[in-house]
Amino acid sequence: MRDTPLTDKIFVRTLGQGAREVLALHCTIAHSGAWSGLATALEGEATFTAPDMPSHGRSTDWDGHGDLFDQVTQLSAAHLTGPMDVIGHSFGGMLALRLAVEFPDLVRSAVLIEPVFFAVAIQDTPDLVRQHDEEAKPVSNALAAGNFEQAARLFNRMWGAQDGPRWPELPERTRAGMIRGIHVVPAVDDALFLDQKGMLNPGVLDHASMPVLILSGSETHPVMPAIGEGLARRLPNARTGVVSGADHMVPITHPDQTAAVIRKFWSDLS
Repeated sequence: MRDTPLTDKIFVRTLGQGAREVLALHCTIAHSGAWSGLATALEGEATFTAPDMPSHGRSTDWDGHGDLFDQVTQLSAAHLTGPMDVIGHSFGGMLALRLAVEFPDLVRSAVLIEPVFFAVAIQDTPDLVRQHDEEAKPVSNALAAGNFEQAARLFNRMWGAQDGPRWPELPERTRAGMIRGIHVVPAVDDALFLDQKGMLNPGVLDHASMPVLILSGSETHPVMPAIGEGLARRLPNARTGVVSGADHMVPITHPDQTAAVIRKFWSDLS
């Protein structure tokens, strides 16, 4: 593993060693180290370049100015050093999708693990989005009240591994990292729910013509496979897959099973 601090104050971790160059984009309130298990499972096959988003891991904080989704997209694109395989989880899956659309010559393939593109489900399965919104209300209320600790705790309970440690059992450093990053959640809501960037406009997703794999956990929130299936119908060369026994935290809790599915996907590209 190599750790590289960049001049733009975005921290980048290199994991694994292998001929396949992978750009790995983590989920909200996590950090680049979340890819350690998957990179280990793919050791010898792939080298992961994994940046920390602003306000996450060892990167500096987002200053609250400008469009965060645009900024993180640009920061992520800076690591596409040539045609690479991109893997993204949750909000990182949204970043991976946007890179595939905007930089198709630099994205050889894309793996979107539970991408949180709720605008797809708003079109296809609005009842599931309403269910999600009702369940997420306590998080939204805590964020609106400026109670970031409560918001992070509830967000982690909703999206974290259901059989993982409870909030009081998490290390203090882990809790602090989640609290630090939670403020970015509402900053990207318009992009995720309202398709502020117009990615669902006619013809836009056609730019992502490379092979795309969209993964869900079998035990995840029902809106997530609905998003995956909806995206697969809209993309020109996409398939879906399921990791048995996993919830939303697929690559973290089930790295070996996730690696097996990705390995098969990559082998089919040859």
